[in-house]
Amino acid sequence: MVTLGFLVALEIAARHYGLPGPITHQVEEVVLPPKSGPLLYASLALMMVVLTWRERFIAAGVAVGIDVVFFVVRWPAGFKMTEGHGHPFGNGALWVILGYAVIAVTRRTGAERALLLKGVGLALLLVAGRKTGDTWLLITSRTRPVVLDQYVATADHALGNPSWVVGRLVRASGPVGAHVLEYVYIQLAVMAVVVTLYQLRNVAAERRFPRHHLVRTFLVIGLLGPGIYMIFPVVGPIFAYGTTGGHFAMADLWPNTPPPFNAPHPMPFNEVTPRNCMPSLHTAWATAIFIHSRRGPRVLRYAGAFWLVATLGATLGFGYHYGADLVAGVVFTLTIETALRAQARGWDRAGIQLVVHGATVFVALLVSYRYLPVQMAGHPWLFGPLLVLAMASVIQGYVRTTRLWEPKAAPAPRPEPEPQPEPV
Repeated sequence: MVTLGFLVALEIAARHYGLPGPITHQVEEVVLPPKSGPLLYASLALMMVVLTWRERFIAAGVAVGIDVVFFVVRWPAGFKMTEGHGHPFGNGALWVILGYAVIAVTRRTGAERALLLKGVGLALLLVAGRKTGDTWLLITSRTRPVVLDQYVATADHALGNPSWVVGRLVRASGPVGAHVLEYVYIQLAVMAVVVTLYQLRNVAAERRFPRHHLVRTFLVIGLLGPGIYMIFPVVGPIFAYGTTGGHFAMADLWPNTPPPFNAPHPMPFNEVTPRNCMPSLHTAWATAIFIHSRRGPRVLRYAGAFWLVATLGATLGFGYHYGADLVAGVVFTLTIETALRAQARGWDRAGIQLVVHGATVFVALLVSYRYLPVQMAGHPWLFGPLLVLAMASVIQGYVRTTRLWEPKAAPAPRPEPEPQPEPV
């Protein structure tokens, strides 16, 4: 009910600014070409964790069949897979998800109904999270006419202007390196689904969901993160200091020339570019994927580590974020992950302390970026290590606390000695 109320409130807010909200976008994709075709099939895959193998094959076949019908109907109208039209597939996956919601209400009872509805809800929440994020980005561009990029860029001198450094490295790597990073950056949700499917692989057999999994962290990050955008609007180096920002940019500096070290001030920007940099949610989501992949097989652990490193390289190398955004994103994720794990297992002193510590560090980062950027840029050998140490303190606290929460292996009981026969 809380999530539904939030979606309704966001729909109303979007309508106030003349924009369609997340509910409208989702309803449109029942019939119109969806902009999130791969995500809809990924959501269908998540719902399938509650089905038997026979039901999974039937669901997948029905989804593909519906998409074929939609494609055949649209083909005479000249539908093409171009930007603005969406994908030629995905409606079928959404229809199957909604169909199972009807089946759960009309054909299932008791625990079976509850389990199937949880699967449907998980799938719809993943899609709703994407639609909610898109709506938030539009609202930030309309409601925040000025941005604080100059403050973050000045504070980033303490970290050595990593976006400028990595941007030059990505350009030097040529088209191959750029394409690999771009693929990883765009397909972050697909990797999240892969990790989640591994975590939920036993749901159909055990008939219950685990207490905590990756989708919970993803959704909370997506719900809370855009609220920070409203407080700390930032568009990113490629817009504020590059040609992509047009005449609103300070100058054409990224990535060849480091930003000037001047007294920062808020700068007006257009009403189109999202203010979605502080914190970096791509970093936050990639960090969550890395954390949740640690319990998987070796190939999943390697993939989680690769996705984290490549996402960090893409966010900096494409000029989407400053280094300060990434530091804040890591702290943001670990604080949320700790709170969710503590809520799932029961709050204790260690969990409360770490959540308070992480929240305090996160607020301190935002305050320092806003009110101390000149001092940070003027003393990089002091503030640079301080930023890294602040982030490291949250990482170390998370590792220590979660190890305390690990179940302790009980020692195997000693076998009782066999009674010896009494001598005659």
